[in-house]
Amino acid sequence: MTRGKLRRHKTNKKELEAVVQALDKLREDLAEVEVVAGKVTKSMDNFPYIEEHMTVKMSDPERTAQIEARIRKKEQRKAELEADMQEAELFIAGLPEGMDKQIFEMVFLDGLSQQKAGEAVGYTQARVSQIIHKWVKDL
Repeated sequence: MTRGKLRRHKTNKKELEAVVQALDKLREDLAEVEVVAGKVTKSMDNFPYIEEHMTVKMSDPERTAQIEARIRKKEQRKAELEADMQEAELFIAGLPEGMDKQIFEMVFLDGLSQQKAGEAVGYTQARVSQIIHKWVKDL
């Protein structure tokens, strides 16, 4: 696990909230797409099956396709963010119970600074940095 991946957890969390809100808005937009008349081709119900044309009401296909494409991109980004966050959370969950794990949770999951986390547990910022360095590989 790298320090950068752990640090991204906080920003990923904020971005994930924004992506979820955007998805909700896009789904609302999709439900409100203008209904237009469209022409389709079908064959008659009885023999001989002669081609017929009929008019149907449907959502504007062009606008619907645009919104659905945006939804797919947002859902893909959401999955990427969730996977990245889960990796960091699983790493921290895998640490042995104790002060080190508590420090990791405060710094990387709760977003506290090393100074604030150190004050909370009675350590200096330098000691918190040492503990993090002990567990994390900087690549």
